[in-house]
Amino acid sequence: MSTELRWGILSTAHIGRALIRGIGQSDGGCVQGVASREWTRANEWAKEHGIPRAFGAYDDMLASHEIDAIYNPLPNSMHAEWTIRALEAGFPVLCEKPLTVDAAQARKVLQAAKRARLPVAEAFMYRFHPMYDHMLELIAAGAIGDVVAIRSSFTFRLTDRANIRCSTELAGGALMDVGCYCVNLSRRIAGCEPARAQAFERRTSVDDTLIGALEFPNGILAQFECSIENAGRSWAEIAGTDGLIRIPKPWFPGEEQAEFIVRRGDHEETIFTPGANTYRLEVEDFANALRTHQPPRWPAEDAVANMAVIDALYASAKQGASIAVEQA
Repeated sequence: MSTELRWGILSTAHIGRALIRGIGQSDGGCVQGVASREWTRANEWAKEHGIPRAFGAYDDMLASHEIDAIYNPLPNSMHAEWTIRALEAGFPVLCEKPLTVDAAQARKVLQAAKRARLPVAEAFMYRFHPMYDHMLELIAAGAIGDVVAIRSSFTFRLTDRANIRCSTELAGGALMDVGCYCVNLSRRIAGCEPARAQAFERRTSVDDTLIGALEFPNGILAQFECSIENAGRSWAEIAGTDGLIRIPKPWFPGEEQAEFIVRRGDHEETIFTPGANTYRLEVEDFANALRTHQPPRWPAEDAVANMAVIDALYASAKQGASIAVEQA
């Protein structure tokens, strides 16, 4: 690997723009190449973003010796295939969330990573924000007593039904697109894996709205709403025996400054923390894992566990019953 970590991006997906900016702000990283199924599209995108190399096929970039790591923001249904192919070609992979379409595929990715002795991480950028470390320290210190319940929401209205988020074939839907954030946050706050899951959904071609509930073995309960059909709402709340914490912007806390609210009885305090580009922190963590030969902060095992919860939620919505979450 060169001194500067050279990234290659599989596809010209819009989310790649945020990662390019994060890599540009990172210490020792650059975007060296972008691949598309159409060379013209890749070339236009490369010129727009100042990327040196454009590839007209994903395999062409994987065959190149010009990159060190892969970022995979392909449609959900393609995550497993191309993450595994990148690993087999010798590249570590930062894969956009959700890692795969189900836990079985996620386990295959994990096994491929172990065979290749290369890291894989799921790109949940929000969790790198320093606001969360500070908030969890306060919770651990008893700021709201014992955590009882976690509630969160991530919704937006998508009017273009031709969008990949509405495609069954591409594994779209509210839970896969935004609800996975709520699942991930609930697991992190609870500090363990849920034992059972239950969900209700409004479905057309995909789950347009899904409301889920999780029961954790330590007694904590979580509830969340995700949607691609209703007005945009993003918030999270952690209720404890002695108070609560409310997070106004859980998924994009802020680059200049972030905040959360702690309430105990009649007293309410807004806690401000430094802002951060979470995409920058995400790529720097991944780069550090490569340089130190240590796992990323959240390795692929965490992604497998997240997908197991998503599997249970989908099964519950289909069967109309609570479902045991398969443990890793």
